[in-house]
Amino acid sequence: TPSTPMMKIYLDEKHRMNKEKALEVARKIELTTIETVAKRILLDHITFSITIELDEDMMKDRGVTIDDVRKALSKLRGREGVIEVYEDENKVIFYPPAKDFFKLKRIYDRIMSLRLKGIKGIRRAVVRKDKQTGEYYLITEGSDLKSVLTVDGVDPTRTTTNNIQEIAEVLGIEAAREVIIREIVEVLRDQGLDVDIRHIMLVADAMTYTGRVRQIGRHGLAGEKMSVLARAAFEVTVKNLVEAASRGEIDRLEGVTENVIVGSPYMPLGTGVVELLMKYGLKVK
Repeated sequence: TPSTPMMKIYLDEKHRMNKEKALEVARKIELTTIETVAKRILLDHITFSITIELDEDMMKDRGVTIDDVRKALSKLRGREGVIEVYEDENKVIFYPPAKDFFKLKRIYDRIMSLRLKGIKGIRRAVVRKDKQTGEYYLITEGSDLKSVLTVDGVDPTRTTTNNIQEIAEVLGIEAAREVIIREIVEVLRDQGLDVDIRHIMLVADAMTYTGRVRQIGRHGLAGEKMSVLARAAFEVTVKNLVEAASRGEIDRLEGVTENVIVGSPYMPLGTGVVELLMKYGLKVK
């Protein structure tokens, strides 16, 4: 999972050329909680109530009504209580059944993160415009590919995420391989490097040929090599050599890396794979 998961969400024909319609889709996707639309949330220890003062501008921006807040509070699992709605003051007062301070505080924390709309995990969705095509698309902070693809207005054929594991789970290992190639190419080009695509495809194949995505590192491909010297050449050299020696492992020098390390001119690659035996003195008929 990437440290900063994000998605690039393309829209269908009805929404891609209109900014307002693109914003509608963004509101469906962006996670909105009670804390998001509240000016403040107050605990009253005397009446054992929780008062939610709502921000009218934020509610309008997120497309949320005071009735949505009421419905969300009424669905609090195991927290059924009395709900008073004051539309003129944009205020909701919730009287939970609990008459204990610690239970009231737990309910307060639960209300703060109570979802009103949007997809869990997607904290923000920003509308962007492609200067070349003129179409609008969304960039999100957070990722949930499976849920986003079901949202009305989203183009599922072009929408993608930088979370490779999600892609492998939702679209399959071939799709994950394709995204790995694209991500590597994009990073290299941003640095002004032009690498032959076949090298990158080979890396992607090595990461995905088992049917799951594996990293290139001591916990992935490099750590799974049979050769002791190949493992030691990548990372934690001393640890790999000591552990191999304690187990009495034998390196048969069947790979390129280990042959380079020992200075062997005969590598099992290309012409080095073939062994020829010539017999002299034979007459050719």
